[in-house]
Amino acid sequence: MSPDTLRADENSVAEDRGYRNSLTKIEPYGIEHIPDVERHGKPRSQFFLWFAAGMNFPIVVLGFSATYFGLPFWAAALAIVLAGVTSSAGMGYLSQMGVRLGVPQQMQGRGPLGFIGNLFPVAYVNVFAGIGWAAVTVILGGQAIALLTDIPFWLSSLILMGIQLGVAVIGYNLIHFLQRILSFVLVIGFIFITIVAAANGRIESDFNPAAKGFDGVGGWIIFFGWFFSFIVAWMPFASDYSRYLPNTPGNRRGAGWATMLGNFITLVWMGILGTLLGTTTTASDSIGALKELMGPWAAVGLGVVALSSFTQNFLNVYGGAISIQTMGVPVKRHTAVIFICMASYLVAQWGQTGFNEGFTAFLNLTAYWIAPYVAVLVCDYLFGGRRTERGLRELFDKSRKFEWGFVAWAAGVILSSPFWMSSIYTGPIAAAFPQIGDLSYYVGAAVAAAVYFATHRRQRLSGHATLDRTPAGQTL
Repeated sequence: MSPDTLRADENSVAEDRGYRNSLTKIEPYGIEHIPDVERHGKPRSQFFLWFAAGMNFPIVVLGFSATYFGLPFWAAALAIVLAGVTSSAGMGYLSQMGVRLGVPQQMQGRGPLGFIGNLFPVAYVNVFAGIGWAAVTVILGGQAIALLTDIPFWLSSLILMGIQLGVAVIGYNLIHFLQRILSFVLVIGFIFITIVAAANGRIESDFNPAAKGFDGVGGWIIFFGWFFSFIVAWMPFASDYSRYLPNTPGNRRGAGWATMLGNFITLVWMGILGTLLGTTTTASDSIGALKELMGPWAAVGLGVVALSSFTQNFLNVYGGAISIQTMGVPVKRHTAVIFICMASYLVAQWGQTGFNEGFTAFLNLTAYWIAPYVAVLVCDYLFGGRRTERGLRELFDKSRKFEWGFVAWAAGVILSSPFWMSSIYTGPIAAAFPQIGDLSYYVGAAVAAAVYFATHRRQRLSGHATLDRTPAGQTL
């Protein structure tokens, strides 16, 4: 059977389909466990993949908001660096999990949550992190092309989405290859933008109480949380891009460090660039500010933004397709890619106005649901016996409808909701104490972990026997 006609077979022992390191074959695997014979690549590939994905304008948009909160440069930079260290370390660990288990990140959620239980967060992730993130990047890239060429937005965004669709359909190997090339190209472009921003920007040394969003420490916590949640939004996809690496201790460590560094460097660089950009112009939006800042070099700056939209959206639409298959929808991976692209294009047309406010609200809501989910995944990986042959096979057993991990995830989401702080919904605690900022991500993760530990040794909700949690039983 041709790889092009293969459907999403849910099998913990997938057959050899001869994919290897081909750049032209359509990837024949979806959510299946990658067999040893197909494992290939080097850990450094994770650095280039995430470095290119992070060298993107949405992070600059977040840095641009430092002036809104009235933050001095040193406070903004401190928030960005701390958010980068903590969130990137989490990404690195999740990347290691992909090397070991050989399955996508969201498939791992079937272990602690059960098949039906996992549908709830995955459906949300699919809509908001797959379609939503793709739309965010298309809006920024399409606006840059529209300003650069006078092509209408609907057409510029359609061109971007068409190219991204083609690459994501071909899949894993081509994405890694192009991310490496684009890393080197975008470095040159963003170095140029950074030099211009540094030459024209100014370093604000003091807080600005007159700023519209000034709220003292609370504003700093919100600003920190936006950068933290930017990486959190990637976490349900970390293993998707490391699962083909050969499962060795060296590859696991290498993938973890490479993923962490790729995310950290670009988050800090792009975030600080955005902070500088916000002090240089009178424009109210980041794309307009970039055009004003670059002056006669505006074409270069806007071209870099348009090109950078590819590096993130290759991953967005690919990961969104994995989400659809994880939900049990019996479609080919590349069919799911087409659906994600069409949906995100329509969302981009609808959401192009009022972008900045919508973007931050979208970022918050995504992280509110993902932070407890990731906490449960990591707890299950470390303490639930997932690193066993039986633990791996369970991911493909749809008879386990619900497990205690679903209760832990739901508790994390529900009990963190009083702390939510966004333009769409603000919880009662956040409304009463705005000076403490948005603590939702941390409360949600802590609650989910606590409920997991309180329940994970109880009789499983599915009635299945517990997994081997002893060190000797960790055979993967």
